[in-house]
Amino acid sequence: MKIDGHIHSPFCPHGSSDSFEKYIEKAINNRFTHITFTEHAPAPKGFIDTVPEQDSFMKMEYLDPYITELQKLKMKYASEIQINIGLEVDYIQGFEVETKNFLNKVGHHLDDSILSVHFLLHQKKYECIDYSVEHFNNYVREVGSLKTVYENYYNTVRQSIVTDLGTYKPTRIGHPTLIHKFQHSLQEKMDDHDLIIRTLQYIKIHHYEIDLNSAGLAKKYCLEIYPPAPYIQYAKEQGIPLVFGSDAHCADDLHQYYEDVYTTLK
Repeated sequence: MKIDGHIHSPFCPHGSSDSFEKYIEKAINNRFTHITFTEHAPAPKGFIDTVPEQDSFMKMEYLDPYITELQKLKMKYASEIQINIGLEVDYIQGFEVETKNFLNKVGHHLDDSILSVHFLLHQKKYECIDYSVEHFNNYVREVGSLKTVYENYYNTVRQSIVTDLGTYKPTRIGHPTLIHKFQHSLQEKMDDHDLIIRTLQYIKIHHYEIDLNSAGLAKKYCLEIYPPAPYIQYAKEQGIPLVFGSDAHCADDLHQYYEDVYTTLK
């Protein structure tokens, strides 16, 4: 099998207008056997997006058209590729009930999804930690230390793993070291080895998968896979399932760095 399990779509408000077919046909031409579209799920009821454009989530009114169009494409391309319908669901502290209620309503339509942390809660305020390098560095100064930000991130990822989000809770953890996205913009180097290992142990104990996400290689302040190569090896040794995801937000980025990641896996 050749899988890309983390793909966005024309329904992404901060992505491109590339059609589903453009993604699908590229995947077929590159001999992928399975792909999962994982558009950002709508924000949990009551949550206010804190990025300036407020474009982190698919609008709720687009959810049904997203699913309906993919259901048609699954049948159209069934003889050439397996297309999975999925979502990238945000775990946001304080909105667990709302997220569970959403998944209970939509989950029966989904084949394969991802659970991710993008927003951190600090002193009753939410911050999107992967929006921009300027916002991230300002957030570190506001919080008071890089160590506190990193600890909050990994604590939140671990909380996402143990929280009851119902029968349809995703079991693949998205880009588990996303906090590294702007690491090379900082003068301070954070040693988060123990935090990563502890998080991977949670993933193993609770029988989750890892989104082996290549997008960090394309980010100039990151330049590594999420998670980095040494932790990919650790995860393999621990028997944690690893699913490649390009996290493509346009067709040109589909399967980005697949060969590099595959070499790391070998």
